[in-house]
Amino acid sequence: MRGSLWHLGQSITRRVAQADKKAAARRFFASEADLKKTVLYDFHVAHGGKMVPFAGWSMPIQYKDSIMDSTVNCRQNGSLFDVSHMCGLSLKGKDCVPFLEKLVIADVAGLAPGTGTLTVFTNEKGGAIDDSVITKVKDDHIYLVVNAGCRDKDLAHIEEHMKAFKSKGGDVSWHIHDERSLLALQGPLAAPVLQHLTKEDLSKLYFGEFRIMYINGALCFLTRTGYTGEDGFEISVPSENAVDLAKAILEKSEGKVRLTGLGARDSLRLEAGLCLYGNDMEQHITPVEAGLTWAIGKRRRAEGGFLGAEVILKQLEEGPSIRRVGFTSNGPPPRSHSEIQDEKGNNIGEITSGGFSPCLKKNIAMGYVKSGLHKAGTKAKILVRGKAYDGVVTKMPFVPTKYYKPS
Repeated sequence: MRGSLWHLGQSITRRVAQADKKAAARRFFASEADLKKTVLYDFHVAHGGKMVPFAGWSMPIQYKDSIMDSTVNCRQNGSLFDVSHMCGLSLKGKDCVPFLEKLVIADVAGLAPGTGTLTVFTNEKGGAIDDSVITKVKDDHIYLVVNAGCRDKDLAHIEEHMKAFKSKGGDVSWHIHDERSLLALQGPLAAPVLQHLTKEDLSKLYFGEFRIMYINGALCFLTRTGYTGEDGFEISVPSENAVDLAKAILEKSEGKVRLTGLGARDSLRLEAGLCLYGNDMEQHITPVEAGLTWAIGKRRRAEGGFLGAEVILKQLEEGPSIRRVGFTSNGPPPRSHSEIQDEKGNNIGEITSGGFSPCLKKNIAMGYVKSGLHKAGTKAKILVRGKAYDGVVTKMPFVPTKYYKPS
């Protein structure tokens, strides 16, 4: 999804405020009929959700509060996101682990049952097809979630390799969880609120861990993970129970956890220094260039065995030519494709995501620069609408993460 959702949200807010609302609605929601809707669509509209097209779906960019307020509320209290546009799937069979290891950089075999990790699906050149959170439920069951915008491409890629793998006698099958919806509950109130709705002890479930449990009477897949840098959960719930679960979460929080849209989700993930596929990661960017070397399992670095391993292992040895870095800057917020220059005006890279940080009250961005110019504190110029503004390479995450880990 190119461009910043934060900027889209700001422009929608401005235009809807300024223009005749019906005309604005016609402009923004013209393709509504062609868009897919999650089971929470009517719930969003009833709660004042401003619906926009996103990856073929009609999704809320924000609700009645501003994107700024919504972002801050997530970090102070909590947010509930509908992320049912994302695609959950299960791989099953005694060979599902070796099969998946052909396609991703993670040491899947090394994961303990009930634990997961962020990983990257790579192509033959070592570029990223998509990033995904994968979980080893059991040795013969992997659960993973892929991005909405990459769904068709990812599923075709997995299916093509699965056919070849099975033709050689491999035991693997898949199920796409279109019967389930996905909610993300994030922020300091996430655990105390969710604890009201389950008998399981959530204090024993740490970041990256997965359990199948009853929540609000429905059998859910629960992963302690998220896309905000805060503690929180992604809850895969049978679609017929999704609205009731959303209502129960909001009710138990006594109004402190708010429905939150894609605009705040984008500023939260940028503050947390997390990649958005299509902006900060693409088919031509390797996990090493993207700063995800930590996600390449130690055993995988030694053995390879995944698509594009030759390119990636060579980069690990020699260093990549470009690297993803964070920036803070003066002037208007940098946007995707803003040029990065050194102090003499030479091109050294490009911004891939940028915006004004609601929590830090300053511009933040990420982008790619030539290796050697990636050290924190390196000064640069960032071009916004043709004018150069001062920027400085800054360590990410911009806002400290608060993942729930064993002390």
